[in-house]
Amino acid sequence: MRGGEMLTGLRGAGTPASTATSSAASEAAAELARAGGPGAIGVGGGNFPLAVALLAFAFANFINLVAIWLKEKKWDARKFLSSAGVLSSLSATVGSLAVAVGQQEGADSSAFALALVFAAVVMYDASGIRFHTGRQAALLNQIVCDFPPEHPIISTFRPLREPLGHSPLQVFAGAIVGCAVTYVIGKTV
Repeated sequence: MRGGEMLTGLRGAGTPASTATSSAASEAAAELARAGGPGAIGVGGGNFPLAVALLAFAFANFINLVAIWLKEKKWDARKFLSSAGVLSSLSATVGSLAVAVGQQEGADSSAFALALVFAAVVMYDASGIRFHTGRQAALLNQIVCDFPPEHPIISTFRPLREPLGHSPLQVFAGAIVGCAVTYVIGKTV
């Protein structure tokens, strides 16, 4: 039932409009909370799927930062938002989002289907198109480096960004981390 229909349906013939509006609003809030909508989490009416997706993104990037630190033995906070790392933070984000929407809305909802297809497209893009684009950028950078210094392109060339995508294993690892973050947070809320 839509908000306007709910107000019309709840407003009685002899009930003043202000009383009907406030009782309709409280009824709508109670129904939303029973259905698992906003306010059902108990965390100030927050958006659970968005919150855990951002948390999964931050957690995956933190893991990547630690892995880079262990490998290079130097701390570089700028790499927190880079796409390089041992797992895909975007896959963690969309995987977490899909699981959270599934937990909140149910696996048979349209919102879950949308989140799941969105996650699949992002993961396919990260492991396929962007991964191969990064490999092509590395090859082009190498070709330009082999040009003689007097070549006209050398004066204007800036190296292409190479770490654009992830291997399928990194995408899978990111999705597992994102799903695990949502599962653990969902059980504690």
